[in-house]
Formats: sequence, structure tokens, C-alpha cells
Amino acid sequence: MAARQHILIIDDEENLRHMLSVMLSRQGYQADTAANGAEGLACARGKVYDFILCDIRMPEMDGKTFLARVLADHPTTPVIMMSAYGTVDTAVECMKMGAYDFISKPFKKDEIVMVLKKAEERERLKSENSRLREVVAGRNGFSGIISRNPAMEQIFSQIRKVADLKTTILVLGESGTGKELVAKAIHHNSRRSAKPFVAVNCGAIPENLLESELFGHVRGAFTDASCDKPGLFEQADGGTLFLDEIGEMPPLLQVKLLRVLQEEEIRRVGAAKSLKVNVRVVSATSRDLEADLRCGRFREDLFFRLNVFTILLPPLRERIEDIPLLVEHFLTAHAADMERTQVRIAPEAMRRLMGYAWPGNIRELENVIERGMILSEGGVINETCLPQAICSGAGQGVLPESDEDLSIKRAEDAIERELIRKALHKTDGNRTQAAKILEISHRSLLYKLKEFGIS
Repeated sequence: MAARQHILIIDDEENLRHMLSVMLSRQGYQADTAANGAEGLACARGKVYDFILCDIRMPEMDGKTFLARVLADHPTTPVIMMSAYGTVDTAVECMKMGAYDFISKPFKKDEIVMVLKKAEERERLKSENSRLREVVAGRNGFSGIISRNPAMEQIFSQIRKVADLKTTILVLGESGTGKELVAKAIHHNSRRSAKPFVAVNCGAIPENLLESELFGHVRGAFTDASCDKPGLFEQADGGTLFLDEIGEMPPLLQVKLLRVLQEEEIRRVGAAKSLKVNVRVVSATSRDLEADLRCGRFREDLFFRLNVFTILLPPLRERIEDIPLLVEHFLTAHAADMERTQVRIAPEAMRRLMGYAWPGNIRELENVIERGMILSEGGVINETCLPQAICSGAGQGVLPESDEDLSIKRAEDAIERELIRKALHKTDGNRTQAAKILEISHRSLLYKLKEFGIS
């Protein structure tokens, strides 16, 4: 190992502590020991450990109590529980509390080492994943939104301009295009970034509960109101409230929301007085609000109040140059979650992904990649790992719509031609820069320009 990993061993059996300490020191770990949970907490307060091994049954403070307390202060530290009285229920309970793993006594020496190596690999993947996300987002995106699409870059510019204003913003786009990511980017690039970002899906909460959820209630306001409860507007005070699927909000609450936006104050359900709030509201919907206006489903005055500044997110089928970036991002992210080494995608599978129209947009793409990783063999996602709808050409994007032309070669040419045009548009015709974006040589680009007749 490049650096010695620090490990804390907690067990009331002195012989076991000594044996584990000697064995793990020989494996390159720096080991400390404690006889019970209380001693273990004292050690954890003075030093940050890479891993903790902890027995369950101990005097003074048992392992479960220690686990709950240490994770409250060090939530990311992998804690491996040990017990001679282990059952499936005990193991499940420990895992639910946040333990990384559970091992039953007596155990062989190499069992502990294997569990630690597995935990070490997981932590390495998590760290690498975090680093790669920062690199990818920094080079090909903005505030966690991954893209090099010209339309998305204009949206990034809009976010920078509007972030510090209190202007209400309406984010429009199909389901799965990343509307909440845009709302978070607005918040994190504003002066409100140190204050809360609170999100609520207006279509996911029953109508009779939504008012209390947004504005709070006082004790006795209704049958189950046993105590005062602040609403989401109060929780977001000083920060940003994201109202997702605003088009699903019931008409009566639309009236109350309009009043909040105009007066900048809320009244809890059952309360006699109003409370001032300082909240920046960002709303979003995948519905056609203008059509809802015409049929009377959505209030015109609220629409104009929310629609001071509009951001329209393009669907993924209009951002096909972003698909390789997003695929790489999801491969890296899920590799850490699945505790496996990096998986790659075969060229023919990538062509299928780039030829699909993605009705579910980025969310659908992420699900497809996760599914592909589960089905992959040998660390490669090929066509057999993709859903039938993608492999059959259903919902094609830049692929020909006619069933009479099923040529793979012509379909691949269509995709390449479209990508080249977008790269040239983005770089204002600079072929050298376009070749870098396309990740091909300048000579290959010149050849393809001639082949496709692109000037």
C-alpha cells in the first residue's frame, strides 16, 4: 500500500485484540485497540480511522451503541462488526444501522484480511469516482451538469446571469432532462448557496396534505396535528425552494402560492398570523402550461408570476454528442456503487445508444447503463446487454425512420455526419478543435468531411 491504513480494533477479549493487531500490522495496517465501545469512542475522537473492527457483545458499551455513535460523528468510516453469537437478523440489523459488513466468530485470519481488502477497494473506487466526477463536470459541464452541447452551454450562461437575482424561474423540459439539476446549479451559484435547498414534487403529495407540507401547520389544526410543524417554505428560508411538477398543483393551492410569492409571507394551516419568509422559488414542469392555461387548469396570474425567467432544457435526442460523456459518467458512478472495477462499453453498443431517441431522456440512459453493467461479462457492455427497444431501432433518433432502409452502414454514417456538423458549429468551423471534441485525429476529420461532402 502507498500509505499505511489506520484501523481500530474493539473487542473485550485481550487475546483476540492482540492477535488481530499483530496480524494486521504484518499486513501493513497501523492498528490501535480498545476493550469496549466507550474506549473505542475515545480513540475515534482523537484520530480518524480508515476502518474499524468492532465486537457486538462487550461490557460498558456494546457494539451496536458504539456503531450508532461513531457513525453520527464519522458517517463515512467503514465499520465491520464481529460476533460469536451472530445470526442473520443480527447481521441485517447492523447493516441497516450503517455497518459496512458483518463477520461471525470464530473466523480464519484471511477472512478478516479479505473483508478489509474489499472495503479498501470500495473506498478507493468511491474516491476515484468522486475525483472523476469533478474532472468530467469541470471539463464538460457546469455545476454537476455534464454537457458540451451548444444549447446547454447557453443555459449555463443564463444560470450564471440569473443566479444571484431573486427572480422566479420556470424550468421547462421533458421528464428526465435534469430540471432539478438546473435548480441546484442556480442555488449553488447564488449568494444563497450556504442556505438550504429544499425540493418537493407537487404531483407526488396528496392534495389534502400538500398545503400542510408547503406552509406547515399548528397543533390542533387537524386530527393528526399533534404539534406545530414548519412547512417547506420555512425550511427553505434564506435559500431556494424547488417546486417540481408545478403543473400538478391543485387550483386552490395555486391561489395560496400566488399570495406567498406576492406578499413574501406564509400562514401555517390553523394559524392566526402570517410569517415573513425570504425564499427564492424555482419551479419546473414537463407539462404544456400554456395548454393548461387555455383549458383553465392552471391560473394565468400564477403562470406569469412563475414565468419571469424561463429555461428550456433540450431533450437528450437533441444532445447526442453528450451521450458518450454521460455514459462514461454513469459507468464510473455505478462501478463504485456495485463495488466492481471500471466497465467499458463496446463500440457497437455505443452506436446503438447514439441512434436511439431516448423518450425517457437522461434518466432512461442511466437506467440502461446500470442494467447493462449488471448483465455485462468480462467488463464489457455489448449489444446483448441493451434493452430490445434500443437494439431493434425502436424510437430512433438520427437513424432513418423508414423500414425500407435498414442498412447499419448508412445509419452509422448518419450519426457521424450529425456529430461532425454539431462539432463544427460549436467550434465556429475550427477543424482542429472539432477533431478534439470528436476524439478523432485531424486527418480523420478531413477524410470524413470529404466523404460526407461537408464544407
